[in-house]
Amino acid sequence: MKSCFALAACLLPFSLPANAQGQPDIPDSGITASDPEEIEFSADTINYDFENDVVVARGNVELAREGYRLRADNVTWNRKTGRVTAEGDVRTTGPDGDIVYSNTITLTDSLRDGMVENLLLVLEDGGRLAALKGERFDDGSMALDIAAYTACAVTTEEGCPKEPSWQIKAVKVRYDPIKKRVSYDGARIEIFGLPVIPLPGLSHPISNENRSGILVPNLRIDSTNGVAVSLPYYFNIAPNQDATVTAQVFTEVAPLVSGTFRHLDDKGAFQITGYATYSSRIPTGATGPLPNAEKDFRGYFETSGRFKLGNNWTVSQSARLVSDRTFLRRYDISDDDSLRSTINLERIDNSSYFSLAGWAFQTLRTSDPQNQVPIVLPMVDYRKRLSDPVLGGQAMLQFNSLAIERTGGQDTQRAFASARWDLRRLTKTGQEITFTAYARGDVYHSDDNVQNPVTVYQGNSGWEARGIVSAAVDIKWPFIGKAFGGTQTITPRFQIVATPNLANLSLPNEDSRAVDLEDTNLFSLNRFPGYDRYEDNVRASYGVEWNLVRPNLSINTIVGQSYRLENNNNIVPEGTGLSDRFSDIVGRSNVRFKDIVKFTHRFRLDKDNLAVRRNEIDLTVGSKSTYVQAGYLRLNRDIGAELEDLRDREEIRIGGRYQIDKYWSVFGSAIVDLTDEREDPTSSADGFEPVRHRLGVAYDDGCLSLGVTWRYDYEDTGDAERGSTFLFRLALRNLGV
Repeated sequence: MKSCFALAACLLPFSLPANAQGQPDIPDSGITASDPEEIEFSADTINYDFENDVVVARGNVELAREGYRLRADNVTWNRKTGRVTAEGDVRTTGPDGDIVYSNTITLTDSLRDGMVENLLLVLEDGGRLAALKGERFDDGSMALDIAAYTACAVTTEEGCPKEPSWQIKAVKVRYDPIKKRVSYDGARIEIFGLPVIPLPGLSHPISNENRSGILVPNLRIDSTNGVAVSLPYYFNIAPNQDATVTAQVFTEVAPLVSGTFRHLDDKGAFQITGYATYSSRIPTGATGPLPNAEKDFRGYFETSGRFKLGNNWTVSQSARLVSDRTFLRRYDISDDDSLRSTINLERIDNSSYFSLAGWAFQTLRTSDPQNQVPIVLPMVDYRKRLSDPVLGGQAMLQFNSLAIERTGGQDTQRAFASARWDLRRLTKTGQEITFTAYARGDVYHSDDNVQNPVTVYQGNSGWEARGIVSAAVDIKWPFIGKAFGGTQTITPRFQIVATPNLANLSLPNEDSRAVDLEDTNLFSLNRFPGYDRYEDNVRASYGVEWNLVRPNLSINTIVGQSYRLENNNNIVPEGTGLSDRFSDIVGRSNVRFKDIVKFTHRFRLDKDNLAVRRNEIDLTVGSKSTYVQAGYLRLNRDIGAELEDLRDREEIRIGGRYQIDKYWSVFGSAIVDLTDEREDPTSSADGFEPVRHRLGVAYDDGCLSLGVTWRYDYEDTGDAERGSTFLFRLALRNLGV
């Protein structure tokens, strides 16, 4: 039977932010203290030595005062010396649920200060601090001697002890419960028991709140910049604002500074990122350093954001600007060959869409003059779906306009208004029939057309107009039945589209250049991308889709072709699959077996000799942890080099990961350019030109992530030189700052 009585004293246990994960859970007895100066005292047995004035409690001892609790096997209070000692499986809990475990706690006569031996703190962030001994002060802070911190599990799934994959060891550790921060003297990180990183002056938060401080450094080695060390510092400005500033030091080039600022509120969010350095560079296309060793500012700026202006209105923006064409590749920020900047005001509701946008581009390609790159301002698009049916069908209205300006090239302005009507019906015998009517009126104005280097894209200078009227009938007839142990669906499809002849070549072509017949646009009303070109004449498209679904297996295949009453080679070149009366044959196959095999194949076969004009394969085999991915693309259209958007190319991509055991894995990838001069006369590849390969090894146990990656680039662009890059990655759970 337990004995209980109140001690008229103030017994304050040690309290540290904690989480009792991994420790035995002892149910509360429910004792409380009503008087602030009174401590409820509960134990299996309580003895009081009147002669020596000593209180001894044994067995499941519990003390409580103003939300503070202490549990131990034994508690001794010597009232003459003012010393209170708790021994055996000691656990203290603060009002906020903070927990401390130890073997022994000794309190001074103030009953607020004291010493702790063999201390274990289970912290709020899930981490643990262990020390041989510790001292607690009046303000609640603690000083620990010979201590170690880890965020990793210290027991196996079976509950057996194990060494953490990483830990911080220090001679002295200080804990501040107000700032909720841990600071170290003489700290070093041990990984797998090996001291690898000394960290003088280390400190980090132990709560889930964002705190300012140093993030984990990053190390890389490459043949262009040498050894690079990045040291990020995180600023927690406000609950909805933060910033990160990173200093990067290189052995071969001048240092680089970068920073990111982020802001979030109830209307939206935005971020700004910038890079800056002052260094020499090799211009794009040059083979060596500049004769005068030119040094200049080099940098990169990026911002993006999106905000709500009301229930239906939003505004979004993104901007990317760089000082020169090789900066992003030189510092391994991006491999993009062009940068886009845009601002867009949108309104969206259940039946309409409105957009007012502007676009600007910066080319990073060696051969592209910047004055030929367009600026689009403004671009307006409005679409309205009528709520009431029109002749039983759904009607959609659209208005679109844009203005394209170039500082040294062709300028184009365009506006059109269109209406589309669709009526879908199901017959008694199961056919799905869709009737479509489309009408559009276009107005164009262009200047300096002769400055466009591609004649078929120029159009006529001045004002031009075009009227478009199309009608289409699309019929699908699915047949469903049991087959091959599953359910199969065979769906023949037939479509007729009629459009009067159009004067397409009298109009500039800005957005309909990369035309290519494939399975995704075979049955489209207009198989050109964009709006500047529209397919005319009468054509019939036909094909069949087969779908098989079995347990753990699904197969989907489509193949089709089209026929025109007249040739189409006036607006599309030979090789696109659309120039003759009969189009090329296009198809796609998707195969999926469980989550082990995913296979996609797209193709286009020449209608005359079945030569492969497009061959695209994507394959993934394996599980989430161990897999192989392969991709192959070949475009064999034999189109002249003057049409850059339709150049041929051939490449293969392969990559994979192998999970060695529960935590270790190896991975790699490679890209090889198989293009030769016959496919692209402008290409410098010889038919087998590696572009990049990557090999690495990684470890990840949920608490520690580390890896080493070797990457080799085979192309030079200015001062972004070919060569090796070694990336070292280290991430420690809970140790961001």
